Amino acid sequence: MPDTIVALATPTGRSGIGVIRVSGSDALMIARRLVADDSFHPTPRTATLQGLHDLNGEAIDEAIVTYFKTPHSFTGEDVVEISCHGSPVLLRQVIDICLSLDARMAEPGEFSLRALANGRMDLAEAEAIRDLIDAQTVASARQAVRQMRGEMSATLQPVKDDLLDVIVVLESALEFVEDDLPDFQTESLRARLGLITESVRKIADTFRAGKLIRDGLRVAIVGRPNVGKSSLFNALLGHDRAIVTDIAGTTRDQLHERLIISDIPISLIDTAGLRETTDTVESIGVDRSRAVMADADVVIVMLDVSEPITDEDREIITSVADLEHIVALNKIDKVSEEEKELFRSKVEDQRSKIASVSAKTAEGLDHLQTAIVEPFGAQEVSNSGFLVTDARHHDLLVRARSEIELSIGQLDEKKSEEIILIGLHNALRYLGEITGETTTEDMLTRIFSTFCIGK
Repeated sequence: MPDTIVALATPTGRSGIGVIRVSGSDALMIARRLVADDSFHPTPRTATLQGLHDLNGEAIDEAIVTYFKTPHSFTGEDVVEISCHGSPVLLRQVIDICLSLDARMAEPGEFSLRALANGRMDLAEAEAIRDLIDAQTVASARQAVRQMRGEMSATLQPVKDDLLDVIVVLESALEFVEDDLPDFQTESLRARLGLITESVRKIADTFRAGKLIRDGLRVAIVGRPNVGKSSLFNALLGHDRAIVTDIAGTTRDQLHERLIISDIPISLIDTAGLRETTDTVESIGVDRSRAVMADADVVIVMLDVSEPITDEDREIITSVADLEHIVALNKIDKVSEEEKELFRSKVEDQRSKIASVSAKTAEGLDHLQTAIVEPFGAQEVSNSGFLVTDARHHDLLVRARSEIELSIGQLDEKKSEEIILIGLHNALRYLGEITGETTTEDMLTRIFSTFCIGK
């Protein structure tokens, strides 16, 4: 029988309320010792106000105690949740009492792992709990809730059922039919496998938008000194985060901040101005700026339209030609419309997307924000149904599709049923790994190590 585990289920630190979760066969016994009442028989799923005591019977707090009886609990075991005052000292004291009563500290994700082991949820639903906790936008939280309610499993089940039907036909032919399958049956199986492949492809293709919702984009602002990079950084954030001065080289290292554009989390990076310099510290910042450019999903190249375009500007544009980039023409509030258009015509790289902005007045910022997310399917995000957001799920879907396509090719080549079945069984196993039906212990350990303790 699994041992009893305990953990703080709310964030560490001082708070109004802290929740301690206990799960396992000794959970109710521990609750009785904490309330100093061996006859404590709480009604399941009913919260009661109880005094908490240490093992010497001294009162330490009053708390709301809720008992969830197996199997009708989050983990499928007896669970007790203790909501007491959120003093770190008090919470540590309660946990220490639980530990002295033979409970042990829970590992990251162990409550969810026990829920998986006890059939309270499948692996995709468990991963959705982690994603919901980590969600950075309303859209990512919405997708996590859909997966947590079993939408991934419901989407995959008809595919697995259809694949299993084909496997049964081929297994039966292998067992009972001495001759090759008749052409009409081969064509029927091929058509069914084609439909299954298309279904898997459609599910996998939602990962483009799903990844965008979950992981977002890295956007780097680059350019020579004093073109307004830090001013644009502050304008996009909506508050002053970067120091802005007229002194060239003020920004010497990267600044990172998060913002949301069209339900997509953006990691915005302000970089040191790109120029040749003898200043050792600034030179290191310039080198880092070039490294950030290579790793960014989008590079915004800042130009100052109030000054003539320089060779340095052109060199920077050329250096990002093979990257997703936007040329932002800044300080349009300082020039006339004719001067702006003349400057725009001098931006030689015709492949560049150009946005005219004023970091000072915020003119053109909406257009720039749209240009940042547009190439990555922002429309798919806003109009999406259920999406695959996890790279592990996408990889398994791609593998399953590849195995089915391989089997279709072998079917066309009139290979034996035994050979064809290898790929189909592999595909079924890959689909099962998404929901945890065929996942190895090592894989489970790796997945649940990414969870927070107490969940």
